[in-house]
Amino acid sequence: MNLDVYDDDHLLDSDSLAMVKDLVEFAGKQLHLKEDTEMSITFVTKERIREINNQYRNVDRATDVISFAIEDGDDDSEFGEPLEALADLPRNIGDLFISPAIAQEQAERYGHSFARELGYTTVHGFLHLNGYDHIKKADEAVMIPLQERILEAYGLTR
Repeated sequence: MNLDVYDDDHLLDSDSLAMVKDLVEFAGKQLHLKEDTEMSITFVTKERIREINNQYRNVDRATDVISFAIEDGDDDSEFGEPLEALADLPRNIGDLFISPAIAQEQAERYGHSFARELGYTTVHGFLHLNGYDHIKKADEAVMIPLQERILEAYGLTR
């Protein structure tokens, strides 16, 4: 994975940043993504994620993760393949914005570690960038078990 991580406000310690990078690499291998697949993660304050959520989703509240997928599943070229594949370019799957403060609140609410919740939030957003969703029950039945399998295989159990 070509992962760009931004933490300009120093919201995470170096161990947490390293875990997120390693987890995304691990999850990419679980999904059999090409090594040159690109994405970014930006860690933001609770206030900033609320602004982003309001601006782009019209939801005026803070949330743990917002994903901006570049592909929506319908962008195949007229040749049946994404244009990146035809041109042999790296595939950019999109961007995540994560609020560590919300992850911390949820860890306390659900009674598990911050690392587990940060991992959960990261994998959840990562799966959204790869076309998974949980709005419909049938989609949720695929995404949530996959998310749990990745987290457990990585060692982030409840």
